[in-house]
Amino acid sequence: MIPEGTRYFLPPEARLRRELQERLANLLYSWGYEPVELPALELYDPQHALAERAFKLVDKTGEVLALRSEFTTAVAGLLRSNGRLVTGQPVRLQYAGNLWLREANAELGRSREFSQVGAELVGVSSPRADAEVLELAWACLQLVGFAEAKIEVGLPALVRDLLDATGLSGEQKERLRQAIHRKNSPELEALLKEYRVHPGLQDALLALPDLYGGREVLAEARRLPLSDKAQADLDWLEAVLALLPEVPLLLDLGRARLLNFYTGLNFQAYTPDFGLPLLGGGRYDGALLPFAAGFALGLERAMEALRLPLSEPPPEVLALDRALARQLRAEGRRVELAWTRNLADLREYAREKGIRWLAVDGQLEEVDPQH
Repeated sequence: MIPEGTRYFLPPEARLRRELQERLANLLYSWGYEPVELPALELYDPQHALAERAFKLVDKTGEVLALRSEFTTAVAGLLRSNGRLVTGQPVRLQYAGNLWLREANAELGRSREFSQVGAELVGVSSPRADAEVLELAWACLQLVGFAEAKIEVGLPALVRDLLDATGLSGEQKERLRQAIHRKNSPELEALLKEYRVHPGLQDALLALPDLYGGREVLAEARRLPLSDKAQADLDWLEAVLALLPEVPLLLDLGRARLLNFYTGLNFQAYTPDFGLPLLGGGRYDGALLPFAAGFALGLERAMEALRLPLSEPPPEVLALDRALARQLRAEGRRVELAWTRNLADLREYAREKGIRWLAVDGQLEEVDPQH
């Protein structure tokens, strides 16, 4: 028995997970992202965004600790405590590991213990930096094998600036935000009328849920009656897109998720026939660090979406001859060692497992699959 929301990883899945993580780490390193390792145990912070869902425990001194529930806060803490931040200079970091949340979720690729691989570009804030993060996220998707994946890019800054321009209370703006994010246009229209929002702002806010599609969506947004601040948000996004002509991006300017965290653009990636996001990220200047953007890829979700085989080929050789086994491994072949000198038992085992060759007395003997 193991706790609900956790699981075992058996062959070949465990090996494939490790290989995938290593390939992603190598890709991120080739882009200049240095690996860091972070403690799984953290000091419990009641102000943490996931504090109510975190696993809490108490040490022998009575101090309350928590299991790591997300990586971004941990990376920010590392940078603040180690003096790695220099204003105007980029710091590129990558991470990988397990996360834990008390609330089990049986959706595909998600549980109370799950793994992420991610990257953070810290210390700079510019369209070029955002373009780098988006292109790197796309490169990760291609490496994993999601050739048809699409990255949906939102601009929470635009939604936030339009909502702020209404002059409404925080509670009223939150109700509007929820309607926009759910793309519930009838509810949004009713709320705007109830709150007596200025007609020009009403038109702009009502248009947000429908601003979804290719790069032409940016031109549609330009035609709306927008404030100078909102126009500047679009200028930033346009500059990012101009740097990424080869990356297939979809714009979702009605994305209104985590407006208090994301200060610029944010994004999620999807692949056909799999309804959950494979990775997500964005710019969060001032939320945890002065300037920062990044993303994380969910390892379990990626594995589920890839629909990898549940079995793998057996070793090529079963070796009674240990010297020959070493030679064959040096040539790149996969070799198991024999546990007995009984050739009849070894041949039977090789037939059952599908091993083609038996290494005996310096020779390779082909195993007859029939008898």
